[in-house]
Amino acid sequence: MKKWIALFALLAVSLGNTNSNGKMPDIKIKDLNGSLISASSLTNNGKPMVVSFWATWCKPCVRELNAINEQIVDWEDETGVKLVAISIDDSRQSARVRPFVASQGWEYEVYLDENSELRRALNVNNIPHTFLLNGAGEIVWQHNGYFPGDEDHLYELVQKLAKGETIEHK
Repeated sequence: MKKWIALFALLAVSLGNTNSNGKMPDIKIKDLNGSLISASSLTNNGKPMVVSFWATWCKPCVRELNAINEQIVDWEDETGVKLVAISIDDSRQSARVRPFVASQGWEYEVYLDENSELRRALNVNNIPHTFLLNGAGEIVWQHNGYFPGDEDHLYELVQKLAKGETIEHK
């Protein structure tokens, strides 16, 4: 009986902490100028949006964001997708983010989750962690880790959403 109670409690906690198939929570994050915005206000006017959690010290994160950066202009032109990168570098490291982004030549929106509140709310444990939101702002797919070519699969999913198709969860 104790095992069942413990299992039920663990399940309830894990379901309570997860926001898959939900929307971005109403948690404050900072833009690179230090202004606070609510993550729930991140939208793309009815078009798909990619939200990638990363850190300056995470080599796979940087490889993923660079791979997407090489193609993002074409993606935007073809599907209207928007990429938002959210750094999880803490407050001691966050001053490095802006120069790092500039050195990489990333022109998409970058925000700071210095206290990891958004990270915890979305149950992001490992980075890179990428979310895909549909035009209604609902999280419809997520993936963590990066291997070369993952960006091609992501783009296939973006194209499906842009056409109004649904995405099968796997």
